[in-house]
Amino acid sequence: MTVAAAPTHQLPRQRPYQHYVYAYPHKTAYRALPDRPRLADLWAGESRRALSLYAHIPFCEVRCGFCNLFTRVGAPDGLTGRYLDALERQAVAVREALGDGEPLRFSNAAFGGGTPTFLTADELSRLCDIAEQRMGADLRTIPLSVEASPATATADRLAVLAERGATRLSLGVQSFVDSEARAAVRPQRRADVESAIGRIRDARIPVLNIDLIYGIDGQTAASWRHSLDAALAWRPEEIYLYPLYVRPLTGLGRHPDRLAADLAWDETRLRRYCEGRDHLLAHGYQQASMRMFRRVDAPAQGPDDYACQTDGMIGLGCGARSYTSTLHYSFDYAVDMREIRGIIDAYTATEDFSRAEHGRAVDAGEARRRHLLQSLLQAEGLAVDDYRARFGSDPHQDFPAELAAVAALGWLAGDAPGLLRLSPEGLAHSDAVGPVFFSPEVRAAMAAHEPR
Repeated sequence: MTVAAAPTHQLPRQRPYQHYVYAYPHKTAYRALPDRPRLADLWAGESRRALSLYAHIPFCEVRCGFCNLFTRVGAPDGLTGRYLDALERQAVAVREALGDGEPLRFSNAAFGGGTPTFLTADELSRLCDIAEQRMGADLRTIPLSVEASPATATADRLAVLAERGATRLSLGVQSFVDSEARAAVRPQRRADVESAIGRIRDARIPVLNIDLIYGIDGQTAASWRHSLDAALAWRPEEIYLYPLYVRPLTGLGRHPDRLAADLAWDETRLRRYCEGRDHLLAHGYQQASMRMFRRVDAPAQGPDDYACQTDGMIGLGCGARSYTSTLHYSFDYAVDMREIRGIIDAYTATEDFSRAEHGRAVDAGEARRRHLLQSLLQAEGLAVDDYRARFGSDPHQDFPAELAAVAALGWLAGDAPGLLRLSPEGLAHSDAVGPVFFSPEVRAAMAAHEPR
């Protein structure tokens, strides 16, 4: 089967920062599902042997200027309790829809947001109870990743997470330079960040990840190195390097910055990326993707046989996605704070979670694109034999124009028989490689999406 290629004129230019492809199809391609299919029907016949569980907590103590995540600031009048009530109702409905025809097994779990540690220690304990008692996920025997901010990484919260089996804590630091943090509309002091990291280390959660951002206004090679070295001093098992994006309706997006559309900013961010990559590689880290670097001697997180290309995902919470083999679905999506508050309020008032509300069908062609994207954008690349075994075709046959375009730019490595793998230059341009493989239909749906 040959998948129709995107017209050549739609292939991206060589600008390195276009789309952060963390999932495909992107959520802006989702639409309201007119038939509101029953979850029981969607999951009928789907494998339950290696599922991923994700719980979305859409609350933060402050919204960073670059953030376009589905989250709101603060939670007045017991909103977090009502939200957990709704999340529990959703978990009960999802577990009932999954049925008992095949044993249910989760391979990993994650709590994201927002900031899950915005919840109190007791609320975090309740969230774990929902995952275990309602969904059947044994959090102490599978990898469990939790996102946190320095202000909410308190000793009591960390103690709950450590006791309940958290194997990874991801801390959004972004910069160890106070002036840069302010420029990114993330008010924090380095001393407080360092204290939070110390508490995480004291909690003995096996894997600490530190997020850093490059491209912040006023950031220099020296200040970027300063943040990298400050992070390295804690010997985190993982470090993620994120390029700054300025999105519509975010804090920074409301204050037009000509650099956002300036090729000079692209060049600056790419230079910071290369400096960060080379610095981490020289200090005992290996690159897993454009963003992820893992310490070579970091301990294993435990059994993790979930394959994001093929296995299903159960998402709980109003911003979480769920994946079956034929449909990706979630709830309504927004970035504007007023719209987000309305969606959260509607979620907490929902009693019937037995149907999918918003989503996008994934046909055979889109499944091929997703498999290729989620493999190619990893440093280890796409195993061609695995692709053939799943689809009965060759990626070069399915995507001749796209692969030729990427190869022509020097972004494919040619040193690994049986693998399609990005070159170092290709990895650096991952956010330009990904959109090359978007289908015309998904591309059109994303373009038609009206930010709100």
